[in-house]
Amino acid sequence: MNVRDSEHIIAELSSKENYALTQDVQEADLILINTCSVRERPVHKLFSEIGTFNKIKKEGAKIGVCGCTASHLGDEIFKKAPSVNFVLGARNVSKISQAVKNEKFIDTDINYDESTYAFGEYRNSIYKAYINISIGCDKQCTYCIVPHTRGEEISIPPELIVQEAKKAALTGAREIFLLGQNVNNYGRRFSQKRDQKIDFADLLNMISEIPQVERIRFTSPHPLHMDDKFLETFANNPKVCKSMHMPLQSGSTHILEQMKRGYSKEWFLDRAMKLRGMIPDVSISTDIIVGFPGESDEDFEDTMDVLEKVKFDQVFSFKYSARPLTKAAEFTNQVDSQIASDRLTRLQKRQDEILDAIADEKLNKEYEVYFDELRNNSMVAGRSDNNSLICVKGSEELLGQLLKVKVTNPKRAVLYGEIVG
Repeated sequence: MNVRDSEHIIAELSSKENYALTQDVQEADLILINTCSVRERPVHKLFSEIGTFNKIKKEGAKIGVCGCTASHLGDEIFKKAPSVNFVLGARNVSKISQAVKNEKFIDTDINYDESTYAFGEYRNSIYKAYINISIGCDKQCTYCIVPHTRGEEISIPPELIVQEAKKAALTGAREIFLLGQNVNNYGRRFSQKRDQKIDFADLLNMISEIPQVERIRFTSPHPLHMDDKFLETFANNPKVCKSMHMPLQSGSTHILEQMKRGYSKEWFLDRAMKLRGMIPDVSISTDIIVGFPGESDEDFEDTMDVLEKVKFDQVFSFKYSARPLTKAAEFTNQVDSQIASDRLTRLQKRQDEILDAIADEKLNKEYEVYFDELRNNSMVAGRSDNNSLICVKGSEELLGQLLKVKVTNPKRAVLYGEIVG
C-alpha cells in the first residue's frame, strides 16, 4: 500500500509540478520519506533518516514526510526535526502539490476522502499494476494503529478500479494486484450511495473479464470475511492466483478476543482447511504476533498448533509492539520481553523447518512463472501462480513473459530452476 501511495505521489509531482526522479540524493530538490507506523522501529528510523538527509542535501532542497507516521505524529515532526518542510498524512496524498509549494504545510486529516480522486499515471513496473480498491480500516484491533492513521474504510467505486486495471493492462501489465486493509470487506461503504450491491468476489470476476489481464492477486483479506462465496470465487476463477494471505495474529481464541479480531481459532482452521481441500497446491501465508498482553504458555501453544496444522508457506512473525492510541498499549498484563523473544525464536525455528520440508517437495516440479524483475548475476525473477519466487538464468527479454520453469534447486525463500517451455 505504501508502494502505491509513493507511485501516486510521483505521478502527481511529475505530471503537475515538473519534477523528475533522481537516484542521487545530493541532486534532489525534493526528498520524500513515505512512512509506516505499524511497528515502533520504523518511527525511530524516520528521525535518523531525516538527520542523514539534512546533512547531505543540497542547499534549498526540501524534505517532506508522508504516510502513516505523518498522520500519527503531525506537527510533532516539525518540533523534533525543524529541517522538515511539510508533513502529509496517509489519507492526503492528493494534496502533494499544495505541500511542496507551502512552507511548513501540514495536512493529516484521516477523514479526507480520496476514493474518487483521479491520480496521474506512474508505476514502478510496467509488468504489474498495484491498484487500491479501498482506503482506511473500520476494524478496531486492539494492537493496531492503522485506523488512527488511515481513517474509516471507504471502497473505491468498481468502475474506477476496472478502468484503472484496463489502462494498466493495455500498457503491458498482465498482473493486477488489488490493495486494501481488508480487501474482502470491499463494498461495505462507498462515498456515494449505489443502486447495486457489490462485494469483493464480484469485483474479482469483473476484473477477470478484462482480456489482457492474466493474473489477479490481492492483499490483505481478513479471516472474518472469508465466506464461502469468496473462497469459491478464489478457487474457481482461473485468473485469480492461488495464493492467500490469512493474517492469523494468534492461534488462541482467548487472545483473538482480546485483540478484537472477530474470529476464533476454529473458524480460522476451518477456512484454511477448506482452502487446502479446494486447491491442493494453494499457498497460504500469515502474520503472527507473539507476546501479546496476557498471552500464556497455553495461548502460545495454540498458535504453534495452528502452525503445525496449516503448514504456512510464509509467516511474518513479530514480538508484540505497543503502539500509541491503541487499547492494548493500556493493558496492564504485558508479557515479559524475554519470554516473548523466546517464543518468537521457537516459532521461527519451527517455521524454518516447515519451509525446508515444503522446499524439498518442490524439487523437479514445474511452474508457470510470470517474469517481472531483473536480478544480479544474470538472473531473472518471477512468481508462480501460487506465489513461489522463482529465479532462472536469463536477461531482459524474459520480462513480461509467462514461461514454464522446472525447479532444480529449491531453497526456503527462493526456487532456482530452468525454463522448459
